[in-house]
Amino acid sequence: LFLGYVLSSLVVITLVTHGFSKISAFQVWTQPLWILLHILPFVFLAFVGYDLEGWQSYQGENEMPDTARLLMFGAASGVVFSLVAQIGEQVDFLRFLPEPKTRVEHRKWWTALIMAGPGWSILGVLKMLAGSYLVTLALREGVPVDDATDPTRMYYVAFDQLIGSPGVVLFLTGIFVILSQLKINVTYAYAGSIAWSNFFSRLTQTHPGRVVWLVFNVGIAGMLMELGVVTGLEHVLGVYSHVALAWIGALVADLVVNKPLGLSPKGIEFRRAYLYDINPVGLGSMILACIMAFLAYGGLFGETLQAFSSASALATSFDLASLIAWATGGAYYIARPDEEMPEG
Repeated sequence: LFLGYVLSSLVVITLVTHGFSKISAFQVWTQPLWILLHILPFVFLAFVGYDLEGWQSYQGENEMPDTARLLMFGAASGVVFSLVAQIGEQVDFLRFLPEPKTRVEHRKWWTALIMAGPGWSILGVLKMLAGSYLVTLALREGVPVDDATDPTRMYYVAFDQLIGSPGVVLFLTGIFVILSQLKINVTYAYAGSIAWSNFFSRLTQTHPGRVVWLVFNVGIAGMLMELGVVTGLEHVLGVYSHVALAWIGALVADLVVNKPLGLSPKGIEFRRAYLYDINPVGLGSMILACIMAFLAYGGLFGETLQAFSSASALATSFDLASLIAWATGGAYYIARPDEEMPEG
């Protein structure tokens, strides 16, 4: 397994070092096969008949009162909320949308922006529903509870319902899983290398090159896999969701509350020369919201808020971002005005 992690890391690094154009080409060329393998089990299962009743009526391993169901819903929503940050990551692709020149291109541009941006959540919900169906299918076929949420086992069971040959089933499942992981991880490795590069160049005023941070980022991923992060993935995502939602809450508050009310500048400045190193509106609200949410997660405010601590991170950062912007008068958004250079 360790050698598998090393080989996967080297493949990802090799693909990403060639830059975004090669990543885009890889995504485009592999997309048809990936989509085909993604939906093939569901197409086949539609012909043999879905067990929708078994899926819809699945109650879990043990009966529980309604109050316990509410707490489990809150805990599960924390895992789901961690995926909200993925919509923000879509900007890594959306910023490469070509400039629209005609009215038709303008409509296409907006359609692509909406569908690949906030509309990505619709696809996310559909995929989660499809995944939950495959889980119940795996459990029905005798897969242990601890293994039923493994995508490899889910798709193996789905393909096995339709194809008699274990070798073919294993081959299709393997190709699908490898393609899925590569398509995901080249994107994360690329985005992560940019994030590390920006962070450390800001902090240390040095820039050794993006490839250095690419290897650093993939190295951390390999270390986490060796430490067994997958076995505790639900807990990891549950904790991570607090940070992700605190970040998203501050961003949304700034866009939909602070800017319309004039608490922050109308435009979005991203050039470092015109920015303060720290703006307490975003960073302050995010840190305070994380502290409050983690206290709730630890059970300080009761079991209900403990279950819904991720949602409390979102609400707290949303409120605090506007309060801090009002208290500081929006003074820490722009460090100096953007004065036009004189001609010559």
